[in-house]
Amino acid sequence: MSSTSLPLKRRAPIRPARVLLHVFLAGTALAWLAPLLWAIFSAMRPYSETSAKGYVSWPDKLTFENFTNAYQQSDMLHYFGNTLVIAIPAVLLTLFLSSCVAFYVARFDFRLNLALLLVFTAGNLLPQQVIITPLYRLYLLTNLPGITQSGKLYDSALGLVLIHVAFQSGFCAFVLSNYMRSLPHELTEAALVDGASVWRLYWQITLPLCKPAMAALATLLSIWIYNDFFWALVLISTGQNMPITSALNNLSGQYFTDPNLVAAGSLLTAIPTLVVYFALQRQFVSGLTLGSNKG
Repeated sequence: MSSTSLPLKRRAPIRPARVLLHVFLAGTALAWLAPLLWAIFSAMRPYSETSAKGYVSWPDKLTFENFTNAYQQSDMLHYFGNTLVIAIPAVLLTLFLSSCVAFYVARFDFRLNLALLLVFTAGNLLPQQVIITPLYRLYLLTNLPGITQSGKLYDSALGLVLIHVAFQSGFCAFVLSNYMRSLPHELTEAALVDGASVWRLYWQITLPLCKPAMAALATLLSIWIYNDFFWALVLISTGQNMPITSALNNLSGQYFTDPNLVAAGSLLTAIPTLVVYFALQRQFVSGLTLGSNKG
């Protein structure tokens, strides 16, 4: 019985272009991670050590004391609660209202179909700083006795929720309308033949099919609204009503600021956004790649 020798599988030669690509990607990843790694390194060093030896020096000891002090001195748990009161209703309202607009634009043909979508999308092109003066006056003049603690729309969580919904709805309506247009019209036509109402078409047929897109938008909205600093700084005056991003000012003194303590506080405030991202990572990635495998 004769034996036949199998041909050895040759390894593909390493191309210089591929090596340069990997070097570029590794360098880019390190460039993005460098500020985060430096913040972690600074937050774990005592201020007395960095003031004596400088920040570019080998540490004598690494400790989590700055994280504990930052959590206690800034009353972080209270401001986390303020942020949740703002972020959760804002995300839910934005997704609901923008999905209603997207469903109407994508599933019904009328003369001003495209114009209506452009009106919602154009709001995202307007810089926030342009409207801050009239918006600030409007918030001061809007009285809401018994609804908010301040009795006005200004200095209230409701005011921040409304401005986030107004600014984020255009982008979400644009994304959801494009996704809903890709859904087969036979689904809604069959439901209409069976006597389904418009609300049932939206809530029970179209919306469940939009879960990947909704999850991706929910992740982005949660991070954007949570990290907002501009609107909270302008539209909130009472320190106890501020969200977590504005409350980091509690770690800065009038005459002295500990950069290591501020770095620790900033890292603590970033934890919820990481939790949201990793919890919705699979849906977020699938939502970003929608339509990439279509011919």
